[in-house]
Amino acid sequence: MGWLWAIIVGFVLGLIAKAIIPGKQHSPLWLITIFGIAGAVLGNWLAVAFGIGETAGIDWGRHALQLGAAVLIVFLGDMAYSSIRGSRQKA
Repeated sequence: MGWLWAIIVGFVLGLIAKAIIPGKQHSPLWLITIFGIAGAVLGNWLAVAFGIGETAGIDWGRHALQLGAAVLIVFLGDMAYSSIRGSRQKA
């Protein structure tokens, strides 16, 4: 069940990150989901490093770090995807 939740959370985080980033992203939905999963993992790691991984109630700090990491990864990943895909189309 853990993998299913990782995919669902990654999908939602990826879509939110894609909506936050201005302009059009060219990455396919499956790649946005992978970027979202990576953002969730990185955000969790940062939350534990900052000592806010587990708090009483809703972990707003952890969720904010997950979303911030997802935005960064979606942005950088889409730039990389566009440059790789663009160089393939020119060749």
